[in-house]
Amino acid sequence: MEPVQKRKSVFREYAEAIIVAILLALFIRTFVIQAFKIPSGSMLPTLLIGDHLLVNKFIYGIKVPFTGKQLVPIKDPKTGDIIVFRYPKDRSVDYIKRVVGEPGDTIQLKNKKLYKNGARIDDPHAHFTNTAMLPAAVSPKDNFGPITVPDGKYFVMGDNRDNSSDSRFWGYVDEADVLGKALIIYWSWDIDLPLLSLDRFTSIRWDRLADIIR
Repeated sequence: MEPVQKRKSVFREYAEAIIVAILLALFIRTFVIQAFKIPSGSMLPTLLIGDHLLVNKFIYGIKVPFTGKQLVPIKDPKTGDIIVFRYPKDRSVDYIKRVVGEPGDTIQLKNKKLYKNGARIDDPHAHFTNTAMLPAAVSPKDNFGPITVPDGKYFVMGDNRDNSSDSRFWGYVDEADVLGKALIIYWSWDIDLPLLSLDRFTSIRWDRLADIIR
């Protein structure tokens, strides 16, 4: 006579399924993909206020949660990558900027023009809204450096160069604070409109959905 298996209760089956789903979601969010929302215009026109992004957290390696210590290295951030990271002045806040300087690079700004290792570089993503040139003694916005990026650090800037709080003002991003690389826009709309208004839904930017971020 074959033994009779005791059937799980419906409650237990649902509970186990929910627990597995939660653990899987936490694993994916911690190590693979995480969603972020753009709250400011510092990356205009590349990223708009109200863009919702998926960020690849796996591309730069597997890290220990909360410490940033790398367990499995894969690749390092490169110049031109748009990265999400913990803001050095308040690590509870996440920022998004573009890498313009890697460890060992010498970075300088001369009248808004970007120089790396003494040579002016192509800077196609830079966007300017103001023609005024401020001297370095007044602000690092238009004239800055030269400085050499230390080991384990990155120099980042917003594409909206005249309206971005970035490495020119608060320094480098530590490698351990890099959370991932911006991957794709999965949703976008005007967040300044009332949430339940018809205008909010008509403000959906359909042409930006599924755009690969570069």
